[in-house]
Amino acid sequence: MKNYIKILFVLLMLPVISIAQEDNTEDSTNVKVVEQLERPAFESATLIDNPTNVLFDKNTLEVQMQHRFGLINETNTLAGIYGDGANIRIALSYAIHERLTIGYGTTKNDRLQDFNWKVALLRQTRSNSMPISVSYYGNFSIDARPESKFNMIQDRYSFFNQVIIAKKFSPNLSLQVAPSIAHYNAVASTMENDMIAISFGGRYKISPQTAIIADYTQPLTQFQQNNPHPGISVGAEFSTSAHAFQIFLTNYTGIVSQKNHMFNTNDFFNGEFLIGFNITRNYNF
Repeated sequence: MKNYIKILFVLLMLPVISIAQEDNTEDSTNVKVVEQLERPAFESATLIDNPTNVLFDKNTLEVQMQHRFGLINETNTLAGIYGDGANIRIALSYAIHERLTIGYGTTKNDRLQDFNWKVALLRQTRSNSMPISVSYYGNFSIDARPESKFNMIQDRYSFFNQVIIAKKFSPNLSLQVAPSIAHYNAVASTMENDMIAISFGGRYKISPQTAIIADYTQPLTQFQQNNPHPGISVGAEFSTSAHAFQIFLTNYTGIVSQKNHMFNTNDFFNGEFLIGFNITRNYNF
């Protein structure tokens, strides 16, 4: 637990350090040169099952709906659409600054209530003086099921911290890599409280409003038994200036990141995947 607190402290200090480093540059005549930021690498704040580096303009409200049907290989469920394992999350996030967004979401399975935040640490520039964007995402989640499920109130709590490193390589191609640590206060004796993982995601535009998207998460921490399977997702995204719709195949059902990383039992290559979609809509105030 002490190591986890140290890691969390370092992650929370990154915004202060990096913002101090992202000053305007000066040329030989001591005239400040205002760098133009590169256009966002992704259209949405979420890439299937992982957050992206995207933060919206100040006073932007993002409304999110994320849905996962049941497993496709279940019988008599119309490819999982009628399945009992469906999950849904509804969430709001608000940009209180162009570098800081805070949000809240509620998820059907386990009645998870998550409070989340995202901070822009470094931002890619068009001149390539800053070649990448770096953002920090974190959340605090509460399992709101009945008290009989837990020994202590602290057993309800879980946490997630992730650093998102993204780059827009061209108008069509964007990629990101995101190391993360998930923490649960209470887990089975054969598990670890912390799960370190690394995620890879990408987006390739095939038309002005359509893109192919993919996401992969590899758990790194090893449990004594029943290690979680990697998360694999692939799909398509349709977007406008204020709206994004993603439809995909994935083997993740938890939606909330730490739930997926710690407890995924679905093997994508064994046919254990499902249809999912994300819908987001932005409102500017």
